[in-house]
Amino acid sequence: MRIEHFAFNVKDPIAIADWYCEHLGFSVKHKFDRAPHTHFLADETDKVMIEIYCNPADQVPDYANMDPLIVHLAFVSVDPEADAARLVSAGARVVDDVKLKDGSHLKMLKDPWGFSIQLCKRGTPMV
Repeated sequence: MRIEHFAFNVKDPIAIADWYCEHLGFSVKHKFDRAPHTHFLADETDKVMIEIYCNPADQVPDYANMDPLIVHLAFVSVDPEADAARLVSAGARVVDDVKLKDGSHLKMLKDPWGFSIQLCKRGTPMV
């Protein structure tokens, strides 16, 4: 078995989908043009998707005030410093920057809506 997608209940799926496509390399695979405005977004490998939607009947988590270690979306980054600078100029903010002895560089950011995204350059790639 393999993962098809991971889903997030968010406040503004349309704006988030646009930002993730423009700045994180996602593409829209399917979307609904009416509530809950579900968007299925594939990463640039076209093998992994996330689903974002707004279902106000259920609680939209307060991502902005959640510790990034509770939930985050991690991306492989060849240059976390450059990618972080590019994302910050697009409205994200850096919340942590960790360099490990094995050569790994892990940079944690919050997207403009407060969801945690991590930029990972592993000393030894894991996948």
